[in-house]
Amino acid sequence: MEHITNHVHLRGSLLSLPAFSHENHGRRFFRFFLEVPRLSGTVDILPVIAEEAVLNSFDLSGGEMLTVTGQIRSHNVYGETRRHLMIFVFAVNILAEDGEPINEVILEGPICREPTYRRTPLGREICDLMLAVPRAFRRADYLPCILWGRTAQEAAQCHTRDKIRIQGRLQSRIYTKITEHGAEERTAYEISALSAEMPEDVF
Repeated sequence: MEHITNHVHLRGSLLSLPAFSHENHGRRFFRFFLEVPRLSGTVDILPVIAEEAVLNSFDLSGGEMLTVTGQIRSHNVYGETRRHLMIFVFAVNILAEDGEPINEVILEGPICREPTYRRTPLGREICDLMLAVPRAFRRADYLPCILWGRTAQEAAQCHTRDKIRIQGRLQSRIYTKITEHGAEERTAYEISALSAEMPEDVF
C-alpha cells in the first residue's frame, strides 16, 4: 500500500462557481470555494483548484454537496509590497453526493522552522508548526499547522528537520492586518491537528 504523506478529503457545499485560475503547460485550471461546517457550527470556506478535465468528468446528478479528494498545496504569490503563501486544495477527484460534512487531512513531512509554543489568554496551549511536505520532482508544499494541548507540548520539543505526521482538518481563519493603508481583513488557512505522531526522542 502506498504511504500517504499528503491527502485531503472534503465534503461541503459549493459557495461559488468555478472561475478560471491559470493555465500551465496547456492545461487549464479553475478555482472555487467549498463551505464545510464544523461540529461547532463554524463554517470553513476552503479554496479548491481543479483541472478543467476533472471538472468536466464528474456527474452533477448525485446530490447538492461536493466531495473532493486530493492534496493540500502551497504556492508563493509575489505582490508589489509582499510575498504571500497561498494555501489551497488541489482536487484529484470530485463527486456530487449528499451526506455529512467531511474535513479530513493527513500530512507527513519535516518541520522546516522551529516550532512556536504559546498560550492563549484563557490558558489554552498552542504550538504552530510549518511542515515541508514532499511532492514529486523534488518539490515541497510548505503548510502551516496548529496543535493543541498535550500534543502542542510534545510538538514544542521538536526541532527543524524532525519528521512529524499529522491528522486533522483544514480550516480558514479571518484576521485583521494593520498595513500602511490601514486595517485589512485577510483569511489564513492552516491545518488544525487532531492527532500527531512525532519522533520518539521528544517524549
